[in-house]
Amino acid sequence: MAETLLSAGSKSEQAYQAVKARIIAGTYTPGYRLVLGSIAKDLGFSVVPVREAIRRLEAEGLVTFERNVGATVAGIDPTEYLYTMQTLSIVEGAATALSAPLIDAVAVARARAINEEMRECLQHFDPVRFTRLNQDFHSVLFEHCPNPHILDLVHRGWNRLASLRSSTFRFVPGRAHESVDEHEALLKLIESGADAETIEKAARLHRSATLDAYLAQAKH
Repeated sequence: MAETLLSAGSKSEQAYQAVKARIIAGTYTPGYRLVLGSIAKDLGFSVVPVREAIRRLEAEGLVTFERNVGATVAGIDPTEYLYTMQTLSIVEGAATALSAPLIDAVAVARARAINEEMRECLQHFDPVRFTRLNQDFHSVLFEHCPNPHILDLVHRGWNRLASLRSSTFRFVPGRAHESVDEHEALLKLIESGADAETIEKAARLHRSATLDAYLAQAKH
């Protein structure tokens, strides 16, 4: 009996991880109808562990359930996205400015190499990979922040974006080209020893420009 429960629990966990990964990657887009039988067949499981996985995802806000429709992938809450991006522009800008004097040539070279990967990614655009590289780039710039409280707020902001499944670049791919150019400009400011206020303003405008692009697209 214990082995049966363990097996069921394991399959439920596997189904949960598989479906969640597809939602985050954008394979299952907002509004996508999650047909239990089809998912179960695809994963090689019975419907039971898949149903348990969907319930977990519903509790996390990634899935919604409607009568006569069933389970569908939840949409991105635009208000929550707005608040998260506004907050992140402030705290990430501050973290980047405080980090700037501590960023050495090695770190700048690492950030520039990541940005070049992002530039190459534009040719065959993959918004999920681009978003991951974008986070890696900014991590290099803010990870030296000497204020642990600000750094904690930055990490919380990024985690909240992840929970919103927010690859903004999927919705506004044109913004990706501008973002890469702004990254290079930010690196040049850091290399030149620009003052903290200038760097913070550039970092904040970079983040808010992505938000503005998303909001403009959302109106259409």
